[in-house]
Amino acid sequence: STLSPALTGARGRVVVASMMQDSMDDHPPSALDSFNAQLNSKVQQWLDWSTPHIMARWAVFGGLVCLYALRVWFINGWYIITYGLGIYLLNNFIGFLSPLADPESDGLDIPTTMGEAEDLSGKPFGRKLSEFKFWCASARAVCISFFMTFFEMFNIPVFWPILLLYFIALFVLTMKRQIKHMIKHKYVPWTGGKKKYKGGPAATKLSK
Repeated sequence: STLSPALTGARGRVVVASMMQDSMDDHPPSALDSFNAQLNSKVQQWLDWSTPHIMARWAVFGGLVCLYALRVWFINGWYIITYGLGIYLLNNFIGFLSPLADPESDGLDIPTTMGEAEDLSGKPFGRKLSEFKFWCASARAVCISFFMTFFEMFNIPVFWPILLLYFIALFVLTMKRQIKHMIKHKYVPWTGGKKKYKGGPAATKLSK
């Protein structure tokens, strides 16, 4: 019997996929691919392990920032890279402070004031950028910037005091706008925690 064109096309795709799988089986991954896979696996394991250790992760980030600052200070250059890094970190910080649902664009109320958080049994503040993603992106940016200081092509001549003044002005204006946004919509970028009940005298007697 004659097969329909749709069935024929489906069978052809299955045959092609099978041939491609056989070809991949005949050619095992190269040493570079195996190394990349092992490296990615190790990095992911380390990130998973470090997730609950918030203070330790930010201590490592502080060390990376100090190391980068010393590097730029001693080589006396690559200020444009430092300026770009500062802008990127500031942008991530604003994302960390911003709510996941913006009431101005989404038309939603943010039930994350301290009183509302207690009424909602400590519902966590929904961030646009989570703490772990904020840390991971910032640490990666510092490492990339540190690596870029070893290449002369990125050492663009610039009068660094001007960049510093630009960054200070941008930081002040951005934080001022963010604080006005918090006051206008009555939210705070943290969670007060769940409300605890100690119970009355009867509960105290039962505990004894």
